[in-house]
Amino acid sequence: HVQLVETGGGLVQAGGSLRLSCAASGRTFSSYNMGWFRQAPGKERDFVAAITQSGGSTYYTDSVKGRFTISRDNAKNTVYLQMNSLEPEDTAVYYCATTTRLYSATNYNKREIYDYWGQGIQVIISS
Repeated sequence: HVQLVETGGGLVQAGGSLRLSCAASGRTFSSYNMGWFRQAPGKERDFVAAITQSGGSTYYTDSVKGRFTISRDNAKNTVYLQMNSLEPEDTAVYYCATTTRLYSATNYNKREIYDYWGQGIQVIISS
């Protein structure tokens, strides 16, 4: 069983930045692929970004490319989401998730491949 705890959310003005962190329990963090998803009010939980076990490959949804950066520190069992140039449309509850499944070109953004989820953290961007 893996426990994930997100921190770093909050309220910022449009154009600002936030860095989300997700700390994972367990000794095998480096064997997990990690993803970030977000869910706006009344909408489905959507893929944001993902990173492979070693950090060698990253994936982003189109709307955040060039603004968000996913990274990880396996020594600290933590994955990060640096969010810059934030827009009101980025307002959502952000979730980190983990999977031991290998990423393919078509699965990294699918909720169903992720085994464990954090509790979520609110991000609000004011205009």
